[in-house]
Amino acid sequence: MSQNDLTAYIHERMPLTATLGIKCAKMTPEEIVLTLDWSETLCTGSGILHGGAIMALADSAGGAAAFANLPEGASGTSTIESKTNFLGAVREGTVTATAKPLHVGGSTIVIETEIRNKAGKLVGKVTQTQTVLRPRP
Repeated sequence: MSQNDLTAYIHERMPLTATLGIKCAKMTPEEIVLTLDWSETLCTGSGILHGGAIMALADSAGGAAAFANLPEGASGTSTIESKTNFLGAVREGTVTATAKPLHVGGSTIVIETEIRNKAGKLVGKVTQTQTVLRPRP
């Protein structure tokens, strides 16, 4: 799939990603890469990209990574825990979230996501647990 097709796929399944302008650069079970461009409308004071926007980017990447690794018979996934460490401010450019599975089980999937600024510097680290949803009988 092209980057435009991947982005459309993410927007269709997670409409918030379209609202925030998140783009999808890569989608495999081993790695999901999403990007978000700095925008004044997504900032707190002093032109710093809002932590909630960064967390939404990371949660979207983690959710996509969990979805790409769902076990047979599962119908979806949902975040049940998320831990974010902010390591630097973002005042310009594009931030990139790279999500990789740490554990893929039958009832939970644990994802680690790195957030990097346009220079490649690590500005955030997120670990989240996703529950595996199954159809109800």
